[in-house]
Amino acid sequence: MSSVPTTLCYIRRGKDILFIIKASKGNMNDGLWLGIGGHIEKGESPEECIIREIGEETGIEPAELSGLRQRGIVYFENDRCDDETMYVFEAEYTGSKDVTSYPCDEGELRWADVKDVYGLPIWEGDKEIFKCLFESCENFTLKLIYEGYDLVKTVRL
Repeated sequence: MSSVPTTLCYIRRGKDILFIIKASKGNMNDGLWLGIGGHIEKGESPEECIIREIGEETGIEPAELSGLRQRGIVYFENDRCDDETMYVFEAEYTGSKDVTSYPCDEGELRWADVKDVYGLPIWEGDKEIFKCLFESCENFTLKLIYEGYDLVKTVRL
């Protein structure tokens, strides 16, 4: 299978992180809590993509973000879908609007306290990303290898 370039951003608001709970689209992400992001379009840089995806999924405009920066790269391999090369970003939301009321057609937006993220319905490998983002690493590269929903190997590169 080919590797699809994607972006992923964890947007903070103080100690809270913004997630999208994926709506039923008949894929492996249904019902899971994910960061904001999506597929990089032809001719788009990862930075251009994440700004576009944040706007499309949350209604947040670039002026409402502080510190948007790439923190890592994750190589996601799964025997049931295309592999992905994920460019992982973080940012701080500085706006005042209630983004959880934004009409997102991909799912429901919800804030979660950073101390609670490990207990959410997420991909197991997201816990490895969280360790890097919220606990230790300045910049990181991970390879996450799955068989279906089961994380079978994590490699820190």
